[in-house]
Amino acid sequence: MVKSLIITGFGINCEVELGAAYQNAGAQYHIAHFNDVLDGTVQLQDFDILNFPGGFSFGDDIASGKVMSNKIKFKKMQNGFTFMEEIDRFLKEGKFILGICNGFQMLVQLGLLPDIHGDFTPETSLEKNNSGKYEDRWVHVKVNPKVQTPFLKNLDLLDLPVRHGEGKLVIKDKDLQKLIIEHELIALQYADVEGQVTGQYPLNPNGADLNIAGLVNKTGQVFGLMPHPEAFLSFYNHPNWSALKANGKALERHQTGQVIFDNIVQFLERN
Repeated sequence: MVKSLIITGFGINCEVELGAAYQNAGAQYHIAHFNDVLDGTVQLQDFDILNFPGGFSFGDDIASGKVMSNKIKFKKMQNGFTFMEEIDRFLKEGKFILGICNGFQMLVQLGLLPDIHGDFTPETSLEKNNSGKYEDRWVHVKVNPKVQTPFLKNLDLLDLPVRHGEGKLVIKDKDLQKLIIEHELIALQYADVEGQVTGQYPLNPNGADLNIAGLVNKTGQVFGLMPHPEAFLSFYNHPNWSALKANGKALERHQTGQVIFDNIVQFLERN
């Protein structure tokens, strides 16, 4: 059975919903406080997928995900390695990582995304929304048809909720933007209801460069996104479910956020 490790603690607060998503997909999940990983109670290498859920790690007191990412990079584990070194080994074994919202912020801070140069050097950042306020709304996200990751297989357009104050992805220069595009590392972009990518507010809730809502690394093993697929596991989570149902447009499972978890679990079961 596919095994999914979900990190919690220090203000992370979406771990239960994430666990439900994996359970629905037929995987076994374990929610572990990060301290239990550091002291060796929980071993990363026993799992197939590592997850960094949404929330407010360390209250976002410095920058979203910054303190948590520093603990991952520099705090020594009981075995003498850093968790970042364990992650490097984990990826080299062909395993997968998912980061959602605050978890995406951590992956960017760690240099795991987009990781153009393969050395875990941070190349992008997530900054305050252009609106200057916390955005809590549903958005449409367009899947890049050329993206190479099992998380997004056969997907095109999804409705998902966003809940963030610092979701604006900023890419440090035009050369890096070009490389991200060339390597097809854009996973998701904010779009209108027809699937046309847009920078118009509030369809793009934060003003992200290239209207990016999610990224992958070059191997497709690491996937991070600002919207919350774990908050849309059922048609009845959708804010317009009653109107959609009345008009005969009820959404199927493959049109909800659950499909992302179904995809990765099915991929790992086959491989």
